[in-house]
Amino acid sequence: MAPGLWAVAAAALLLLLAGPVGASQGDKEPVYRDCVKQCSRTNCTGARLRGFQSTQPPYMALTGWTCRDDCRYQCMWTTVGLYQAEGYRVPQFHGKWPFARFLCFEEPASALASLLNGLACLLMLLRYRSSVPRQSPMYHTITAFSLVSLNAWFWSTVFHTRDTYLTEKMDYFCASAVILYSIYLCCVRTLGLRRPGVSSMVGVLLILAFTSHVSYLTFVSFDYGYNMAANATIGMINLLWWLGWCWQNRRTLPYWWKCGVVVVLLHGLALLELLDFPPLFWVLDAHAVWHLSTVPVHFLFYRYPMLSNHPNSGWKSQGRVSQDTISRYITYINTYITIM
Repeated sequence: MAPGLWAVAAAALLLLLAGPVGASQGDKEPVYRDCVKQCSRTNCTGARLRGFQSTQPPYMALTGWTCRDDCRYQCMWTTVGLYQAEGYRVPQFHGKWPFARFLCFEEPASALASLLNGLACLLMLLRYRSSVPRQSPMYHTITAFSLVSLNAWFWSTVFHTRDTYLTEKMDYFCASAVILYSIYLCCVRTLGLRRPGVSSMVGVLLILAFTSHVSYLTFVSFDYGYNMAANATIGMINLLWWLGWCWQNRRTLPYWWKCGVVVVLLHGLALLELLDFPPLFWVLDAHAVWHLSTVPVHFLFYRYPMLSNHPNSGWKSQGRVSQDTISRYITYINTYITIM
């Protein structure tokens, strides 16, 4: 196995072994908890609360920032200052590093990176649709995958702007939808063009898997460890499937290595998440670096001949059954996520 694949495998193993995220060191500190209680008692009742609401900027109110949220934010920095004064490492709070808020953005760098990913995806989708005929075998599959990805980047931007119970769920669920749909995309490209029935069955199984995944996280337990393990497992299946197909067709498809590079980049860049360092300038952390690094990959993803109407690609008609499955899949996901 190549060194890059060892790294990806190691990352997946670490994710599989990860446990649920509980309280963090910072928010367990008595000084932090006492600060929040005192601030809430003093500033978030009566005339003080009305004063806070009257002076709060509209964009903060629209994004749901409350007086108690502001207390937690201020007390977080008080606690960080005490840690630094004593020479201790900066702690996390509620499972996250402390970030300097910009306007209403909780994690400015990650929010910007998510927005840039969404814009890159939209730009390349528009280029793809304008340059590839609708009759192209993969046209509808690629378009559907792009829409699922756009939806995920939208909710990623919202989540990093304002972390709430709802936005966190939407970010996680939509990311899972992208990972599962990437399996479907891989299946259609490698098997479904000649065997549309196979891709249809895989699509049904993926719908059931997504439904079960979302239902468990919603109605049973919002388990971070389980969610990461499930996504890492699907990601590894996707990686190995694509690389196996690329290697099998290396003598017949001149662009096989481009496909392999994109797949390894998409999965390998996730290793940046494992760095997990305190934010530089209280803005740029490993998660933001990871999202920023994936922006150029969108341009590579759409450019190589595997996703275009290339005369040497050897594609055959995809068939109505597979296209109908795609339409039902997209409609089901959007409806189900909206209900959740």
